[in-house]
Amino acid sequence: MNTKYPIILVHGLFVKDVMFLKSFGKIDKKLEEKGFFIYKSKIGGMQKIEDNALILKNEILEILKTKGTDKVNIIAHSQGGLVAKYVITEMGMGDSVASLTTLCTPHRGTPFASGLVKLPRFQRKVVELFLNLNFKILGDKKPDSLSVGKELSDNRLMEDNFPFDKIYAQSYSVKMDKSSEDRMLAIPFNYILKQTNGADNDGLVPCESAKFGEYKGLAFDEPFSHSQIIDNCAKRKQKKKLYGFYEKVCNELADMGF
Repeated sequence: MNTKYPIILVHGLFVKDVMFLKSFGKIDKKLEEKGFFIYKSKIGGMQKIEDNALILKNEILEILKTKGTDKVNIIAHSQGGLVAKYVITEMGMGDSVASLTTLCTPHRGTPFASGLVKLPRFQRKVVELFLNLNFKILGDKKPDSLSVGKELSDNRLMEDNFPFDKIYAQSYSVKMDKSSEDRMLAIPFNYILKQTNGADNDGLVPCESAKFGEYKGLAFDEPFSHSQIIDNCAKRKQKKKLYGFYEKVCNELADMGF
């Protein structure tokens, strides 16, 4: 069963479609094989929410024009969920969105971003220069790692003014049990554990922060990391469940008339 409205996948930080890198791995292709109309956003990998929101708004308008429809479904990962919320609440696109599904989005911030912002000035400048330069090379027009870090700090990004009465909103989280499950995220995973007195987290975002709209809980009954849920560094044994999860989400949206 196809959804009534097209689906746009919106990635988060540190992710772009560049050369052999894919923002959602094979997820979009797997969904297309099941008959869903899938688009992938091309927002920046290290840009402020408002700058990425302008890109997403234009992408949605193009989809509406191309498909001859009046709404889209958004499935967004990490910062992409905040970008989608900004498009809806600050850019007048609420009437163009049927549903918003967020995955591991830091709706209430993440301690790891707070820690980076609080680094000594010299260290912070080195990190900022490194990230901005690399993402400029990768195609971001306005990379701004410091502003992004501030936006993702604790208790900054709530769901004020979101039209829950008009747009179906749901959310999922995942969690790691130990740092060895995704060595790329071992340092932030342990940092968040220390800062939150052992709170469940996915290596970048505490599960509590991922709650938004109708919170559906953990996407999987086994450990998954912040990266693995978008088919980035996912282990072979995780792939089947991963693709099945996205198919389930899309089928549920179709059953609900979206």
